[in-house]
Amino acid sequence: MTDTAPSASERQTISFAELQLLQGELTGISDWITIDQMMLDGFADVTGDDAFIHTDPERAAQTRFGGTIAHGLLALSLLPSMMRAALPAIEEKKMGVNYGYDRIRFTGTVPVDSRVRGHFTFVEVTERLPGFHVLRYHATVEVEGQNTPALVATWLLGLWVTHGAEKRTGA
Repeated sequence: MTDTAPSASERQTISFAELQLLQGELTGISDWITIDQMMLDGFADVTGDDAFIHTDPERAAQTRFGGTIAHGLLALSLLPSMMRAALPAIEEKKMGVNYGYDRIRFTGTVPVDSRVRGHFTFVEVTERLPGFHVLRYHATVEVEGQNTPALVATWLLGLWVTHGAEKRTGA
């Protein structure tokens, strides 16, 4: 990757109360990340998805894509790093987990050596249990120089906040 997400100490922070007030308004754009052949090959090694369109530049050059393209799941797997670079951390966060996706669509390709970045909008927060909330984000992965994004997703993150944070905000 060409750019790295900020460390925990470098990241801006907001309170859980501030977050709740920003439903539908909090947005962010990450830094650019270059998707090179080494990244594609490494992802193929880890996942076992070694389809030639991702791993064989010569053979892939003969396709309509003109070269290797990133795995859709590789682009999806970059969302956490992109989000860390794009949005502030939540001060009262005890722990966060990937809660899942309501919708994922791979709407475009990422040619090798392209740069991508994430666009995020915080949609809403729902309390599931006392102290546990599900945050809904709209996420898009933009490919530099292309009009069509590589993917669009509705991403759900589970968040445990320190005891009392949810009471202070009236949630």
